[in-house]
Amino acid sequence: MGGEAMTALVLDGVAHAYFGRTVLDGVALRVAEDEIVALVGPSGCGKSTLVHIAAGLIEPLRGRVVAGYQRHGMIFQEPRLLPWATAEDNIAYPLRLAGVARRERIERARRAADLVSLDRRDLDKYPVELSGGMRQRTAIARALVVEPDFVFFDEPFTALDVALKRQMQDLVIAAARQARFAGLFVTHDLAEAVRVSDRIVVLDERVRGIAGERFVGIAHGARDDAAVFAAVQSYLKEDSLFRHLHETDERRIA
Repeated sequence: MGGEAMTALVLDGVAHAYFGRTVLDGVALRVAEDEIVALVGPSGCGKSTLVHIAAGLIEPLRGRVVAGYQRHGMIFQEPRLLPWATAEDNIAYPLRLAGVARRERIERARRAADLVSLDRRDLDKYPVELSGGMRQRTAIARALVVEPDFVFFDEPFTALDVALKRQMQDLVIAAARQARFAGLFVTHDLAEAVRVSDRIVVLDERVRGIAGERFVGIAHGARDDAAVFAAVQSYLKEDSLFRHLHETDERRIA
């Protein structure tokens, strides 16, 4: 019991299958408070399934999920904004569902918008009037407006261009430091995992679960492009765990 007190999330023996095909079996994972864990692995290995189970969106076939957090947010690959609502109302929507008074909703939505550097002038705009980056900022603000102590990220920046992706990664790092939340971050991009996470967990469809993990040994303040590139090259060249990941993806492309 004492070990779980400082743990934000526990997955214990989690298994899942689709149409009789087992994709996850016996997965065990702990995420500590204030820790961002990245889940990487080839397509089809169960990354998104695992994060959806962890977030309570899917029931596992077996195993248990123990949430040590009080409130959570979730950010998807697509912003999934309400098209008939302004950016401000989209951000405040979780608070509306919770019955929070309108004045407080507006104040908290604006604070969340400030966290993601969303211009106040854009809050009255509808999603169709916002750029892709502004829509994703709005989605991140919506996740943060509930003041979560845990955030689930399901490949949130995959559809963005390189420059915008970097901006969003820096935004997440800054928000995590300020709001002090833990998180589970699904990505297929090893450089992104190195940049945003404290620990990288590799999933492998052959073992139907976790093949291994590595702590990112670079201080957050030192993760510039050169340091991230060097770390990725080192992983791919010198670490069999990541070499296998790279080779698996190359075989799929071929």
